Amino acid sequence: MIQENSPAVTKRSSDEKERLINRIKRIEGQVRGIQRMIEDDRYCVDVLVQLSAINAALKKVGYTMLEDHTRGCVMNAVEKGNEDEAIDELMKVIQQFSRS
Repeated sequence: MIQENSPAVTKRSSDEKERLINRIKRIEGQVRGIQRMIEDDRYCVDVLVQLSAINAALKKVGYTMLEDHTRGCVMNAVEKGNEDEAIDELMKVIQQFSRS
């Protein structure tokens, strides 16, 4: 596997980090909202709708990171001649991510 300290790792820009962190913070707020909904005995369907929205938001963050990884780290590894290792790792990540 390609480790964080591997030369194939491509660092995120400040803008990319900020966008991802902001999305995660919004999701965190949604999760806290669901906690309050459960504490307040809100209607089950309303809670389930919010859970579905969080799941979709997390998937979107995951797909964004997967795309960034492919366009950055994997491309970098291929250019350096480490394509087999990078593609194997990418396929494992895609399989794991698609199970969730």
